[in-house]
Amino acid sequence: MAYTILAGLIIAVALLTVLFASRLLFKGRWVMGWLRGMAGMSLLLGSVVLAFGAIDFYTYKQLSKEQAIATISFTKVESQTYRASLVNSEGAEQIFELRGDLWQLDARIIKWNNFFAGAGLGPGYRLDRLSGRYYALEEEKSGERTVYQLANSKSVIDLWIWARQFGKTITVFDASYGSATYLPMEDGALFSVVLSNSGLLARPLNERARVAVNRWD
Repeated sequence: MAYTILAGLIIAVALLTVLFASRLLFKGRWVMGWLRGMAGMSLLLGSVVLAFGAIDFYTYKQLSKEQAIATISFTKVESQTYRASLVNSEGAEQIFELRGDLWQLDARIIKWNNFFAGAGLGPGYRLDRLSGRYYALEEEKSGERTVYQLANSKSVIDLWIWARQFGKTITVFDASYGSATYLPMEDGALFSVVLSNSGLLARPLNERARVAVNRWD
């Protein structure tokens, strides 16, 4: 909810910037027109960046302490092939076919600094990738790999990538990557994925999952 509100505020600022830029560009005589034009175009460009940034923020969800962000269950299709059912924190389900013996879920995480952190804006996350992996090294090298992108921002601006590439200049928030430890796939196994300040944790939720984890350990 907080990230939806943040996206709405950024869009509102972008719209106000467009209105102000339009007044600079089209109001009055051509006195200092070039300066007005440059200022107006700069503001228009800034409003576009803000709008695309808001669209990107809309894809993130706020983290409130430690919380479960997804559950994943497996149905065996054939040897080293499983149908994975991933259900996010909002109850939306996605079905994937994973090959291999192990699975891993990755998420993008942003943590706010300075004023925004002090104002109570907590870390945000977005589920990023689900992948399969093989036990044996030879199979890992030669076997069919399955990796799925879980969420794509509809914005042409990816603020998380910007923060990763220009971390020294973007000080408003930090961008990090969270990955659950690889765990075994097993027919009928059910796991939860929990996100905390230290990263992602995957936990077995039923007996089949616990037996698979104990056998793998």
